Amino acid sequence: MDDQGIERAMERAVMKRVTARIVPFMMLCYFIAFLDRVNVGFAGAEMRAHLHLSATVFGFGAGVFFLAYFIFEVPSNLLMERFGARIWIARIMITWGIIAAAMALVTGEWSFYSVRALLGLAEAGFFPGVILYLTYWFPREHRARVVGIFMLAIPVSTFLGSPISGAILDVDGFMGLQGWQWLFILEAIPAVLLGLLVLVWLPDRPANAKWLSTTEREWLENRLAVERRASLAEPQMSVWQVVTHRRVMGLALIYAGSVATNYGLSFWQPQIIKSFGMDNFHAGLINAIPFFIGSIAMVLWGRRSDRVGERVWHTAIALFVSAAGLAACLGITALIPTVIALSVALVGCYALKGPFWALSTEFLGAGAAAAGIAQINAIGNLAGFVGPFLLGWIKDHTGSYTLGMLPMITLALVGGVVVLVMGKHAPHTAPAPVAALH
Repeated sequence: MDDQGIERAMERAVMKRVTARIVPFMMLCYFIAFLDRVNVGFAGAEMRAHLHLSATVFGFGAGVFFLAYFIFEVPSNLLMERFGARIWIARIMITWGIIAAAMALVTGEWSFYSVRALLGLAEAGFFPGVILYLTYWFPREHRARVVGIFMLAIPVSTFLGSPISGAILDVDGFMGLQGWQWLFILEAIPAVLLGLLVLVWLPDRPANAKWLSTTEREWLENRLAVERRASLAEPQMSVWQVVTHRRVMGLALIYAGSVATNYGLSFWQPQIIKSFGMDNFHAGLINAIPFFIGSIAMVLWGRRSDRVGERVWHTAIALFVSAAGLAACLGITALIPTVIALSVALVGCYALKGPFWALSTEFLGAGAAAAGIAQINAIGNLAGFVGPFLLGWIKDHTGSYTLGMLPMITLALVGGVVVLVMGKHAPHTAPAPVAALH
């Protein structure tokens, strides 16, 4: 076997071991994180009825999570660089688990807003921290596939969590608590337990990975060091220059096109389905269908993006598909066509994740990654406030859930156009990283 063949064999072996060790565990952590973030959507109908919350109040409370998340996102990612991934990710998971359980103590509008804001503060930095952490382990050409697999936890959390949440909601009155209170308590416990397990399971860097051989560790560290040196050779920018850079702002706007749909449907889709006369359990089963289909699209589209080495069109097409699915809902009044249209919307929403985050990490140099990824996620996630809030506001003022999808359609279309404009000069290769731009 020649040197090139030996290199390829080493790469396959190391990537297989790293993927098997890190990705499933991080998926499980994100599964719980996302479930704790969006289970308010499944609790929504009962919670609104019990606490007398309007659709506007519920939409604002569900979305206010992202305002606190936005404020603390970049500082949290920078602190992870300082304290190390293992300690910081564990801290995030334990604190968000405790606060997620405290949702059971909500008694009205302002306590609802307060606990949701605290949850956003506690969870800030988890997702961009994981994206950054994956760059410590996976060379550039593997990232769309890995990110796509990792983010499979988003639709899977709703796919599996929907029927589970529906069943928990029916445990109403046990020990004097409502079903929606049990939902928050029981689904928060795994976050604390997994946070403690992070301290044992996750090494900070390949150099600390005792489950790799010395040769494998050295190969991986050398491979990643070559990429870092190529990026760090360029003039570096301050944190403020990175987070205000026009390219970071553009990427955040692209991401917002997916986030609005993601959270708008995560928070409101269960109530849309229940509006057709479904009980909790059957609504949970039906709610799972679009997320299951979206999860398949996420993996397949991310793999295709890696295989052909293209990010821009893979991101844009996903956004346009999402907009088309949402637009189809505007003229539908029956359950089955609605579920089909929502499935199309979520196929586009989730197919975007792998190519987009691979594109973003390729745009950012090593010196810009921590702040840049966090800023993209923080600003993009503001759409997680805008989408759910406007849907609730429009529902209160028009009586229609589907008209509330118009802001999500607009953001998806704008995001698709922006990514094509940003990438028009380099459709098959990443442009110069942010750290190299002035």
